[in-house]
Amino acid sequence: MNFLIVTHVLHSIEQKQYYAYAPYVREMNIWLKYADKCTIVAPVTDKELTAIDIAYKHPAIVFQKVPLIGLTSLKNSLKTIIRIPLVMYAIAKAMHQADHIHLRCPGNIGLLACLVQIFFPLKIKTAKYAGNWDSKSKQPWSYRLQKWILNNTFLTQNIQVLVYGDWEKQSKNIKAFFTATYKEEEKEVVTKADFKSVIEFIFVGSVVAGKKPMYAIQLVEQFIKEGKKAVLNIYGDGIEKAVLEKYIKENQLVNHIVLHGNQNHEVLKKAYQKSHFVVLASKSEGWPKAVAEGMFWGCVPLATSVSCVPDMLDNGNRGILLAMNLDKDTAAIIELVNDSIEFKKKSLAASNWSQNYTLDRFENEIQKLLQCE
Repeated sequence: MNFLIVTHVLHSIEQKQYYAYAPYVREMNIWLKYADKCTIVAPVTDKELTAIDIAYKHPAIVFQKVPLIGLTSLKNSLKTIIRIPLVMYAIAKAMHQADHIHLRCPGNIGLLACLVQIFFPLKIKTAKYAGNWDSKSKQPWSYRLQKWILNNTFLTQNIQVLVYGDWEKQSKNIKAFFTATYKEEEKEVVTKADFKSVIEFIFVGSVVAGKKPMYAIQLVEQFIKEGKKAVLNIYGDGIEKAVLEKYIKENQLVNHIVLHGNQNHEVLKKAYQKSHFVVLASKSEGWPKAVAEGMFWGCVPLATSVSCVPDMLDNGNRGILLAMNLDKDTAAIIELVNDSIEFKKKSLAASNWSQNYTLDRFENEIQKLLQCE
């Protein structure tokens, strides 16, 4: 089987190996276990590899480089107009040669792939929609268009679209799905340290405005002002880093807030294991891996009510749904910290739920998807 991946994810090429964002590649490596050949259509970057980049594991990869496309400026828009026909031709050629077409959405490349696949109704396809599938949420027009095309059984045939959450009034194309990070053998009963010394918070993700790392900092800052000993460890990098550094310094938080930058899988695992709370005040999510990963290790999640997050947190029984009001959210956390029995109850419930979603189960579900061929 020639398994085709069409994605907007930036790739790096080094010593004839293809690298990209680690969580994405780990997932694709599971799919690729069942492919004889892999074709990847994606853009390439010349930036140096980081701690969160890993390589695909497959002996027969054909890589089709396509240019980046975007509408962030007039210059980029003009380039995109020229590039779109070239990208669509590359996608169409790869789809014609593929046995199984796999789309990664949402994204600019994903949108073009959604349009091109219409002309291959007999090809077997899967699509991973990694964003928020909630039709009531505010999203860019390009995201809404991708969702409409994928959900339309006339335009999009022979496909299973994997989405996060179980939503009403969906077509037969749509399948509720999940993602995973840890193996069955890693499952363990987690017991968190008490709060006598310091309360540990963790943020994992891109340091960008949409993930709201500043709110996580201000939440812990408010927590400290209420007389609690706390530390927030931030893992990730991004354009907001300088803003966060300035705020931390100006507000004398250097002993409480630590920016670790991008770190590898094992470092993050140990950080989750010693943390009490995982914070993600994000504006938009699909299945927030940082939340699920923290819950796996008994971290009580503090997260916004977006996408399938309320279901993940069982509407507050497995964590705290943030109101995005510092006073209210701080009060809710303090109330939980002061009730050790309730904290342990939520921590155990979070762990029990997340440990249902292992890589072993994920791979088993992938096999089922591919067996339909």
